[in-house]
Amino acid sequence: MAKLSLGTIFFTVFLDLVGVGIVLPVTVPLLLNPQSALLPVHFSEAVRTIILGFLIASYPIASFFGGPILGSLSDKYGRRRLLLLSLAGTCLGYLVFALGIYVGSIYLLFLSRIIDGFTGGNISIVQSSIADISDDASKAKNFGLIGMAFGVGFIIGPFLGGKLSDPNLSPWFNYDTPFLFAALLSLVNIALVVRNFSETLPAPVNRPINAFTGIKNLHQAFTDPRIGILFAAVFFYNLGFSFFTQFFQVFLVKRFSFNQSGIGDYFAYIGLCIALVQGLVVRRLAVKYRPQQILRYSLPGLAVALFCVMLPQQAWQLYLISPFIALFQGSSAPNTTSLVSQNALEGQQGKMLGINQSVLAMGLAIPPIVAGFIDTIDVRLPLIAASGSVLLGYVLMMRFLKK
Repeated sequence: MAKLSLGTIFFTVFLDLVGVGIVLPVTVPLLLNPQSALLPVHFSEAVRTIILGFLIASYPIASFFGGPILGSLSDKYGRRRLLLLSLAGTCLGYLVFALGIYVGSIYLLFLSRIIDGFTGGNISIVQSSIADISDDASKAKNFGLIGMAFGVGFIIGPFLGGKLSDPNLSPWFNYDTPFLFAALLSLVNIALVVRNFSETLPAPVNRPINAFTGIKNLHQAFTDPRIGILFAAVFFYNLGFSFFTQFFQVFLVKRFSFNQSGIGDYFAYIGLCIALVQGLVVRRLAVKYRPQQILRYSLPGLAVALFCVMLPQQAWQLYLISPFIALFQGSSAPNTTSLVSQNALEGQQGKMLGINQSVLAMGLAIPPIVAGFIDTIDVRLPLIAASGSVLLGYVLMMRFLKK
């Protein structure tokens, strides 16, 4: 049963990340293009960049409120039901985004990201399912398998997104095509869960749920004397990497004049590197080393790699540095999640990972807003912020591990 559920979880995450990856190359060129009907033609590049930052941030802000609610509901009603609800919301979000592009409404784009963000707790639910069927010795390894699904999804997703939005390849392709295809993938994902996903929740846990669970959980995360420093470390680590993932497309467009196809190719390359790291390195490291040992080297390595990625003067040089980002990020992500899961009290896996989702969502919400403003000063500033934030996360993680 555990192997069946783990295999289904892998393909669920894979298809979901293909959907996410498909839309990744599209949003930045869509809003920064002065010919786009979504924004008035007289809007400057700086204004467009700021609006872009708020649009990107709308998803994690909604997820900040929705993620812990879905996590707690999954503890009560089971992982399977809530995963289906989450995937349905994701499908609806993609369709609304495509409609917004078609009719030229920036407001529909914001609405779509809010819908998808609030119901998009599928990763938190998947993490809870993995925790249900894993012991402490296998958690990092199994979380690493999901990291590999992330990587494989990002190989195919951005590549497809870049091509499906390129009218030079087909007159049928446009900016809205990737979102329609992503909605179709969500429907396939729903069918997969209905048919193959086995409930992993050992016993229901009933607890009060309200709209401000995210705020309460965030307060609990940072004030808990037992694991508050751990959550702070996770927050700053995720904050830093989010500066890279959510705004590096802007760097590619402004510094190297990438179009959506070029952005898709680059992030497909990143996804390939991450998949190789997760499949060939992380799972082997998890057998020999504890998460604490790995994080002592992976976090500072990531900080250095994020700083170095802004140094190339030619686009091809990015491809030499990027594998190091994949190596250190691929080694950090599953082990931070594993540490959070290992420190959860019995019967609170879903709640603890829901709290973790709130911390991650806040770490995702802040960078695009901040980057939208500081990018107008210097396109390199978001990457400097990325490196500094990860470095601070490393310092806090070392403090936690010494306790």
